[in-house]
Amino acid sequence: MLTEILSANVNLSGKQLEQFQKFYELVIAWNEKINLTAITDEKDFAIKHVIDSLSLWDANKFAAVKNLIDVGTGAGFPAIPIKIFQPEIEIVLLDSLNKRINFLREVVSELKLSGVEFLHGRAEDFAHQNNFRERFDLVTARAVARLNVLAEYCLPFVKIGGCFVALKGKNFREEISEAEAAVKILGGGEIICAEKILPEIPDARAVIYIDKKKFTPKKYPRKAGTPAKFPIA
Repeated sequence: MLTEILSANVNLSGKQLEQFQKFYELVIAWNEKINLTAITDEKDFAIKHVIDSLSLWDANKFAAVKNLIDVGTGAGFPAIPIKIFQPEIEIVLLDSLNKRINFLREVVSELKLSGVEFLHGRAEDFAHQNNFRERFDLVTARAVARLNVLAEYCLPFVKIGGCFVALKGKNFREEISEAEAAVKILGGGEIICAEKILPEIPDARAVIYIDKKKFTPKKYPRKAGTPAKFPIA
């Protein structure tokens, strides 16, 4: 079921289809031990997790992308699907829950993925470290926070000329409007919105692209918990 849906919607090799099938099986097995996802039906997983994750990929815009950090990666979305789809890209998986990091280590091992780094902790802390601050071509996030908060978590990781990409649901227009001031303060450029329709899913969704134009002021992101409590207005 999963491989048929994916092959009908995305140009994937046999190896990639096998990796996606194995990824699904690992998610389902680990989901009995830790809460990874409420979406467990194979068809829904293919559409709402994998195809949704891959919808952010713009082959022209990202032709020169060499590395990516996925902030609040959770069960590995969108980073693991992107890694399977574009295996040459080096990825960093950042999550605050160590159990999810342990799950992702097994995924990477079982799928024989290389060029993957794991970070256990918060974006507010790692974004101030020289090894990670403004070092990434691409920074992704999905279902982590509203865009004005997410921008403070993510834009500090993006290098000048790089891009922050957020996957958003039906309230994306409202989120874009309330995030405009924060994006400007944090060094982002114009907020570009690409609306997406997933197969058999009527609800409108969007991929938000924000290019990094200027360095993020050193005080951002603020200490852990502050961005969510007091978003930049």
